[in-house]
Amino acid sequence: MTAAALPPPATTQDLEIITLIGFVHGVSHFFHLLLPTLFPWLMPEFGLSFTGIGATTTVFFIVSGIGQAMAGFLVDRFGAARVLAGGITCFALAGITLHFATGYPMLVAAAAFAGLGNAVFHPADFTVLNHRVSPARLGHAFSVHGLSGNLGWAAAPLFMTGLATAFDWRTAALGASGVAVAALVLLAWRRRVIAEPAEHAAAKSAEETGSTFAFLGSRAVWLCFLFFFLITAAFGVIQNFASPILQALYGLSLTTAALALSTYLVGGAAGIVLGGFLAQKQAHEWLITAALGLAACLAMLLASGLLPGWIILPLMGGIGFCTGVAGPSRDLLVRKAATARFGKAAYGRVYGFVYSGLDLGLALAPVIFGGLMDARRFGSVLVGIAIFQTLAIFTALRVGKAD
Repeated sequence: MTAAALPPPATTQDLEIITLIGFVHGVSHFFHLLLPTLFPWLMPEFGLSFTGIGATTTVFFIVSGIGQAMAGFLVDRFGAARVLAGGITCFALAGITLHFATGYPMLVAAAAFAGLGNAVFHPADFTVLNHRVSPARLGHAFSVHGLSGNLGWAAAPLFMTGLATAFDWRTAALGASGVAVAALVLLAWRRRVIAEPAEHAAAKSAEETGSTFAFLGSRAVWLCFLFFFLITAAFGVIQNFASPILQALYGLSLTTAALALSTYLVGGAAGIVLGGFLAQKQAHEWLITAALGLAACLAMLLASGLLPGWIILPLMGGIGFCTGVAGPSRDLLVRKAATARFGKAAYGRVYGFVYSGLDLGLALAPVIFGGLMDARRFGSVLVGIAIFQTLAIFTALRVGKAD
């Protein structure tokens, strides 16, 4: 490769923006698990069943999904920095509400605050990255963004259960608020780094065409929404049901089945890192096709129930790795759909709407596949995952041809 073909070196500003946005995205994923990590303490404290406590997670994703579609408009109108600060403030309020909870309604309120805070991150984060990071580094920026989310998921159980065990669950909730406050202070301190330059605002004004809701008339935007729903529903099934499925199909112990899920998540994180480099090749639809196609094949292989037990962990890691590889290209695909007709004027709206499909997929996955789980058709659930991943491939291929 010649020197002219190499991407330019990352600037200090690129690195700072990528790091800052990655950190706050990790905080958003940390708050995904604010309540779930404390279920063992909250259930006996308030006399709740699994259905009752699980409903708080449903509240989180419903509020997040609706709020995410709306947050994009706020990002385009008021700027990403202000909206991010509002979201992190909601996280702090969620932790404080949980700390003082005296009954189920306050648990629901804490979940709603956390969902509202989570709603702003995809439209705000991706608006900042698209505006402020050099195009040659966007694949790496999206890779770090996805990886930081996984790290936030990994940190939450350690932090929350550690505090709850050492002290109590109310202290853990207050500690979570402390994490949000620290993120808010960091964001305020480095606000100028992610503030939208005046020339970008002027460019957006010049690009603004049609009505505020014109993006909803774009088939590419709807296909991206469908893609996110399909791929995230498949992930939601694995996240919720992988352990009992593997126990039933392969006789794994509870500990080994849980380790298999962790292996899947670690594989996903590794795939995201590689995906950031591969995404620079620009062939986003075909990279998604290859990665998700292989993941679907591995899921079908797992569904057979005929594999030796020793191969389950590497196979789960492989499914996660392939899914992770597609992540940065997935985000660049949305950028392509946003800029094809609307330029910089609608980044927030397009990302907000498209990523609300993510929340919808996570919210509906247990509903869609719960019946198969109750009927103990565990292999069919894995086949369903493969089908969803295959359908996601077709939607990704159609995005490039849609207007």
